[in-house]
Amino acid sequence: MSHAPVDESNPPVVEADDDDGPRLEFTTRSVLSLVAFLIVALAALYFLLPKLAGLKNTWHRIEDGSPYWMLLALVFVVGMFGGYVAMFRGVFLRAGAGKIDWRASYEITMAGLAASRIFAAGGAGGLVLQAWALRRSGMPRRRVADTTLSFLILTYFPYVVALIVCGVGLWSGVFPGDAPFTLTAVPAILSVIALGIGLTIALVPTDLQRRLDGWGRRNGRFGRLAAKLANAPASASAGMRDAIDHVRSGDPALLGAFAFWGFQILVLWAAFRAFGEAPPWAVLIQAFFVGMLGNLLPMPGGVGGVEGGMIGAFAAFDVDSGLAVVAVLVFRAFTFWLPLIPGVVAYFQLRKTVEGWRYTIQSEVRDSAKGASSVHGS
Repeated sequence: MSHAPVDESNPPVVEADDDDGPRLEFTTRSVLSLVAFLIVALAALYFLLPKLAGLKNTWHRIEDGSPYWMLLALVFVVGMFGGYVAMFRGVFLRAGAGKIDWRASYEITMAGLAASRIFAAGGAGGLVLQAWALRRSGMPRRRVADTTLSFLILTYFPYVVALIVCGVGLWSGVFPGDAPFTLTAVPAILSVIALGIGLTIALVPTDLQRRLDGWGRRNGRFGRLAAKLANAPASASAGMRDAIDHVRSGDPALLGAFAFWGFQILVLWAAFRAFGEAPPWAVLIQAFFVGMLGNLLPMPGGVGGVEGGMIGAFAAFDVDSGLAVVAVLVFRAFTFWLPLIPGVVAYFQLRKTVEGWRYTIQSEVRDSAKGASSVHGS
């Protein structure tokens, strides 16, 4: 998708409302509160949950797990985050974020993933931090919004496709494994509907707000409100069109999305293999993605929703409950809890990187002003 031309003679100026940093802060108090919360959450998930489920030997099973498969799961975790970082860099570099190199991509994505786990459900905390960093790199606000939406669409495209393929495949009997209607056909149908809505949104003109400005001025307060609200579907359309353009052009960055989800599934598969036999691949993938919907629940820090959803999904697919509990808890320990440490470190590294960008942009503005003064003076 083509973007509006940018006047390169005027370096981008970071607006004042971005100067104080993101609205999310890792203060000493928040870190201590987080540590206390994590201790309680870990105790509930890894000690209380198995007892409530009648699985008193859960910890014994974990102790007997294969170190080989555990190590392989850790390797898959590295691949998971590597794919996410590569996709982020590819999408935003293409959008004109010249300062987003590999280091910045790592810092933004890891800090954002940590923020999404700590501050809000559904990834909202990570989006706030990501938008702040991109704005500070010099990207225009509208470009940040459109490209972020495109990035999210591309990230979750494999998610939707997997629910359709595995759901229909299991329900129709093409893939081996149990096929409860509510966890196979229903998610597949909802995914098709979501995909259709997304493609329909792309038909909305990206300049809808501008088109409605004149009409809004002629129709009083209601008209002005309607014109203002038109920005949301217009921005969604721009993001969807950009995502479609990435797919059509065969952008290599898309491989990062498949790596991000694919390596997560491999971590879960390795966790199952560490303690027993893994379910059939289609069952493993479908239960994984259905369980991931637990991220949308308003749980503090996102804890409990995915674990409960995934374990429940495996139970519905008639997977051994004890094995599912152990495998899911290990999976979440590797993909959710462990990355919090490098994520918090990346946040503080990102603050330094952003400060460097700020200094560079201010220097460019001063040099540009001096050059303009010299021209006028001569």
